[in-house]
Amino acid sequence: MESAAERRKELGGFLRASRSRLEPTEVGLPPAGPRRRGGLRREEVATLSQVSATWYTWLEQGRDIQPSRDVLDALARTLRLTPAEHGYVLSLAGYAPRTETAGPATHTAPAHVQRLLDALVGFPAYAIAPDWTITGWNAAYLDLYPNVATVPPSERNLLWLVFTDPYVRGLLPDWDVTSRRFLAEFRAEAGPRLGDLSNSSAVQRLLEVSPEFRAAWQDHCVEGFASRLRTFDHPTAGPRHFEHHRLSPADHPDLHVVVYTPTTPPAMPESGR
Repeated sequence: MESAAERRKELGGFLRASRSRLEPTEVGLPPAGPRRRGGLRREEVATLSQVSATWYTWLEQGRDIQPSRDVLDALARTLRLTPAEHGYVLSLAGYAPRTETAGPATHTAPAHVQRLLDALVGFPAYAIAPDWTITGWNAAYLDLYPNVATVPPSERNLLWLVFTDPYVRGLLPDWDVTSRRFLAEFRAEAGPRLGDLSNSSAVQRLLEVSPEFRAAWQDHCVEGFASRLRTFDHPTAGPRHFEHHRLSPADHPDLHVVVYTPTTPPAMPESGR
């Protein structure tokens, strides 16, 4: 098992390497003179991060000190770390990476995610943004829910459609349960972004037009996603049974890819004697 000493050593080495890759001009300092080696000095990193040079030296040396999250955030800004590098530094110090605030939802899934959806022939699949805007889908999902292609992009939000589209209500034999389950999952995923997402147009409009949504919203139920069996009452194909799965691309962790894999109908319980 990795020891705390090994993590401190790795953190020090990572900070040292990151410092060596930065030129003074990149952080607003005068250009380095001819006799100076490339990279920033420890004293410069310490000053820019508002920590003492001695303390920062100890951190690079892997000494047994515990930097605060705020100090690590300051070092990440000084060293121009990427989000992945910033998360790595936090993890080495024993902190969970910060959850980024979701930006405006896009209306189109990245091209490589759309190609993944299209490759799932026969498996209804779609992608949703952090605010549950549906950003992409494949032919099998279009067959299951044709309205996804015709609703305006501003209304192509999973919560909005579940609570307002009569087609979806007819598609779900357990709509009362499923609609509340979706909302509970939405709240669980929102986390620190809930303040932003609760002010989204979809949520605000649902609070105005849907008594069912309004009642479920006030219940404050939270439930993490779990793969499960789902049944849809297709208007022409009849009952269709699937397993409901969800994945997140590593390069777009806020984007969820939802996949329905066909399965056999659930066994009916034996009647009692």
